[in-house]
Amino acid sequence: MGFALWLDGDLAWAQGTHEYRPMGAAVIHSGGIFTPRDFRPSLRAPSRFDPRFAGFFASLGEMNAWLAQRRKRRSQQLRKNFPRGKVHLIPPF
Repeated sequence: MGFALWLDGDLAWAQGTHEYRPMGAAVIHSGGIFTPRDFRPSLRAPSRFDPRFAGFFASLGEMNAWLAQRRKRRSQQLRKNFPRGKVHLIPPF
C-alpha cells in the first residue's frame, strides 16, 4: 500500500494504491480522517510536483495519524499566539 497526500487549505487530497492496483483519489475536510470508501477511481489528485504536496505514507492509519498530529500542533499554536486585547477598566464614579 502507498498513499500520497496534498493539503489545500481546509481540504486534504489523497491518492492511493492497494496491492499495486490504483485505488483512485479522495478529498476530505482536513479535520477528518480518510477511509477506504472515500477513494474513487474516477477522481484525479493533483500532480506530485504541486506545491501543496505533503508527502508519502505507507498506510491510511499512518496518514490519518499525521493529519491528527498536524491538527493538534496547529490548535496549540493558535492558543499560544492568541492576541490579548487591552483591558479597559471603567473608572469608579
